[in-house]
Amino acid sequence: MALAGWLFADLLLVLALVSMSGQADPLAAGEPDPEVPEPTEPADPPAEPPEPEGPRGVERDPVQFEVRGTDPAWLVEQIAAATEAWEGREAAFVLTFGGSRGGTGYAGRVNSLLNEARPDMFSPDITREDFHDLGQPANSARLWVYFYTAPR
Repeated sequence: MALAGWLFADLLLVLALVSMSGQADPLAAGEPDPEVPEPTEPADPPAEPPEPEGPRGVERDPVQFEVRGTDPAWLVEQIAAATEAWEGREAAFVLTFGGSRGGTGYAGRVNSLLNEARPDMFSPDITREDFHDLGQPANSARLWVYFYTAPR
């Protein structure tokens, strides 16, 4: 009985293959009609390149810099100076590692100043993550900034 089941399954497989091989490829391009001339007018090139679709990529390696201190104005100045080389770029997300046991809170304070330091680089809704690094001194932070690969 088991042999009959396998034989039936094999016959169905052969029948399916034969029926599929007899059909034309639906994705294949049809033969051009020799009597119909193809248009010869060149299409107007677009005025500007099309807007890319889908999400933008993020660079694999972050830009890293450090800030120190407690005065918000001084921190804003340090962030602006440290990111000057990347002016015109847009950050995708930032990881901030604050030093010592209270480092997570300090990292949050530093992250809250990013938009003030460079509003064109750090949008208000950018993803910012606060971490602590017990190997760093208190009131210091190391920032890892990941930039988009293409401007929008």
